[in-house]
Amino acid sequence: MKLPAVSLLALSLAVALNPAVAGKPAGPEIDPNRLSQDVKVLSSDEFEGRGPATAGETKTVDYVVAQMKAAGLQPGGDLKDGKREWTQAVPLARSEIQGTPALSINVKGKSQALTQGEQIAVRAAQDGSKKVDIRNAPLVFAGYGVNAPERGWDDFKGVDLKGKIAVVLINDPDFDGGEGDFGGKAMTYYGRWTYKYEEAARQGALGLLIVHETDPASYGWATVKNSNTNTMFDVVRDQPASVHPMLEGWIQRDFAADLFKQAGLDFDALKAKAKTKAFKPVELKGATLSAKYDVNREIITSHNIVGRIEGAKRPDETVVYSAHWDHLGVGQPDATGDRIYNGAVDNATGTAALIEIGRAFAKGPKPDRSVVFLAVTAEEKGLLGSEYYASKPLYPLGKTVAVINMDALDPHGPARNFTTSGSAKQDLLNELVDKAKKLANLDYVTDPKPEAGHFFRSDHFPFAKRGVPAISFGSGNDLVDGGLEAGKKMEDAYVADRYHQPADQWEADWTFLGMARDLTLLYSLGRDLADSDRWPNWDASSEFRAARDKTAADRK
Repeated sequence: MKLPAVSLLALSLAVALNPAVAGKPAGPEIDPNRLSQDVKVLSSDEFEGRGPATAGETKTVDYVVAQMKAAGLQPGGDLKDGKREWTQAVPLARSEIQGTPALSINVKGKSQALTQGEQIAVRAAQDGSKKVDIRNAPLVFAGYGVNAPERGWDDFKGVDLKGKIAVVLINDPDFDGGEGDFGGKAMTYYGRWTYKYEEAARQGALGLLIVHETDPASYGWATVKNSNTNTMFDVVRDQPASVHPMLEGWIQRDFAADLFKQAGLDFDALKAKAKTKAFKPVELKGATLSAKYDVNREIITSHNIVGRIEGAKRPDETVVYSAHWDHLGVGQPDATGDRIYNGAVDNATGTAALIEIGRAFAKGPKPDRSVVFLAVTAEEKGLLGSEYYASKPLYPLGKTVAVINMDALDPHGPARNFTTSGSAKQDLLNELVDKAKKLANLDYVTDPKPEAGHFFRSDHFPFAKRGVPAISFGSGNDLVDGGLEAGKKMEDAYVADRYHQPADQWEADWTFLGMARDLTLLYSLGRDLADSDRWPNWDASSEFRAARDKTAADRK
């Protein structure tokens, strides 16, 4: 059955939820059928999981560009011979383990072989090494792997980690207790695995193993395995070893506890000590790790896809909508033997949203400011496409009004609320909250899982850390059909059974009605900004305010 365009649906939903909005325009025509079709195509097996620098990337770029052209957008990417192209070239270092890695631990003379993806998940070396040959490296438990001078916190205490493998916990020391020097339950950047690898490199460690636990990581072991045992990417760096130790990996919590026990240590007792400033690193006496595998490392070029509408009055000022087009490509098979990580929700939904919002702008009156529709690559490899754009922007960040990011939107029915990744205080978020209430009586729910560190896991973050006001929109969980109970059940099932797994596939019964309604809201937010002369900013207490204020002269 063909679904109606959401312009009428949005109005009827808005009236149902808030009679006060009766008679107000419903916004642009955003068709759930087109959203469904785009997601279906982008997440089909033909696109091979949309891995960067694969045949799947070529098909994805061709498809998205064709849809942007049909929507009425203009190319906004790299300049060539004075003309904009549809893409921005993104050079990346690609590293892949050759064959099956030989991994083992030895405790007091007793050796145990480890299976990649089971007890341990090691990543292809990103420090520039083309061969990893580690023999009997000592293991040192280094708490949460945090060095935070401003908090008076140092998990390393000057211990020499040269030639050693550090073992650390995921998330922040505050996660379990909810109180402490790291802001309570909400994750800081110190809790992110990316930070832990970087700090291990700064400390001179040969390697770092992160102990996986589902709650503090916010995802299960299947996600860890699938995300870390396939091809790795990084931005091209002059000195990659400055931010990457040779060996990077994760180990299962139960395996870690048994390893500690064999070394005469109590994992839970040491974990408790690690929550305090007084913690000191502890060597796992008699325990060593060996690892041997070759790494194929090469520099490749992936692409961000960039559509644009030039502003009629102030074309040098830019509002950015963003979403990542990539997923995990082809990887380890699941229980059914499926090896294609289709990435329907994550993030064919956001890519489809980008195209449809672009279509809405192209059909409407020309905005005063320019609007860019940025589909970035390699988000799944560490926000690399957005990091590259933010470090080498096509349009100056000082005159970028805001970034509105869309990642893993709900393809089902509408909700009575919405959220964002993280809840950093800023004018942009305030505007979104106010607009949602006025247009459709939608409630804003602060990030329900701040401990998961979603703020650092979406493509708005590279912009935010450089001062650009940025949000990443999240679908609501209080469903019109089923309420909070249904919403939580759906979310839990997705995280457990689909997230970063081959099962994240398009479903014929997805209505896309809630997503279409939400996109009218995001369109309206961006439209208001594009037709105004306002410059939203971060709250005065925000860690991103200083970076924004440094570019204040650009906006005069």
